[in-house]
Amino acid sequence: MIAGWLLVALTRLLSSAHVRWVGARPDAVQRVYVANHSSHLDFIVLWSSLPARLRARTRPVAGSDYWERGAVRRYLARNVFHAVLIDRQHAVDAREALEAMARALDGGDSLILFPEGTRGTGRELAPFRGGLYHLAQRRPDVEIVPVYLANLNRILPKGEVLPAPLLSRVTFGPPITLAAGEEKGAFLARARESVARLADA
Repeated sequence: MIAGWLLVALTRLLSSAHVRWVGARPDAVQRVYVANHSSHLDFIVLWSSLPARLRARTRPVAGSDYWERGAVRRYLARNVFHAVLIDRQHAVDAREALEAMARALDGGDSLILFPEGTRGTGRELAPFRGGLYHLAQRRPDVEIVPVYLANLNRILPKGEVLPAPLLSRVTFGPPITLAAGEEKGAFLARARESVARLADA
């Protein structure tokens, strides 16, 4: 799709993202990419950093309250990113969000997920929410690949509309999986640490 290619080119121009794969390879296998979250640019830059063959089957999980606000965002979310949209404004059952993500995986797609659940400061990761654990339980065969996004909170700070072209970094780390019998708290802490340690990789 032309719109997708143009968006990738524009995103790479604005973010000047240096992409590194550390302990992982851009293989065409089904994955859940989990990353820190500090900017509305996060999933666009991560998605644009993937090779085209992976990008075509990778869907970001995003808040419908933001991405369905306005015709342009709605078009991008539905027709370019094929995003899995989650209603965060209303008391949506967590099981419904899990089912939406599981359906995408069952269809053969990979996902981009921000387990903090909301944007942070870009300095320290918030605790990961439990949805990642339940998704890993549901689909233990799917690789979980940690990703660290650096400097995107400065390119498009919270509350700003126009991005400032600065250098950024996208680091993909070694995949992790849910260990047999691993408790939720231990797994979420380990997943969070797998993302955090990439800040210095």
